[in-house]
Amino acid sequence: MERKEYSAGAVKLSFWFMEFRKVISLLNEGKQLEDIKQLNKAENIFGAPTKDRAEKIYNTVAARISCLPSSFYTIFMESDIATQKLFALAAAMANDTLFFDFVYEVIREKMILGSNEYADSDVRIFFKNKQVQDEKVAGWTEATIKRLGTCYKTMLFEAGMTDKGKTVRAIKQPILDPVFSHWLMDNGMELIAKAIAGVR
Repeated sequence: MERKEYSAGAVKLSFWFMEFRKVISLLNEGKQLEDIKQLNKAENIFGAPTKDRAEKIYNTVAARISCLPSSFYTIFMESDIATQKLFALAAAMANDTLFFDFVYEVIREKMILGSNEYADSDVRIFFKNKQVQDEKVAGWTEATIKRLGTCYKTMLFEAGMTDKGKTVRAIKQPILDPVFSHWLMDNGMELIAKAIAGVR
């Protein structure tokens, strides 16, 4: 898995699972990403409220999908919804190194320690640590960091990894489908598998 420079771009993004699923379905039928991009321009396939939003959804979903080898399309289509959501989560983590670090360093650690919840204070501590470690993160405003924290919490909830608690959220440790788990391992994503499963 390639580590990218930390980015606060996620403040404008969502989990977009249904959209992710739609694009995989079209790819699985033999379409190319460029075809889907044109189709989205012509027909607004995601039902987005504006052209800009439609483009933002496509660009984000396509970037996430492109982070995973195409061998996952068929497995994704044959998986249950819970596993499909974890595939979408893995793609989001592969595309956003800071989000990956959050899941790996906060959520995974909590599961390893046998704690089934995380609090807003854990999110704040994570970002404080990153500000010490990384000059770019150190330059972000409090508002940006707060929005990023909210975005990460929403993505984990929509992926089925947590509940929707206000200040404390319960972590729902998933049991990974063996096919999904093996696919991650075979494709150099062992760290993502460990982060999602909550194992050392």
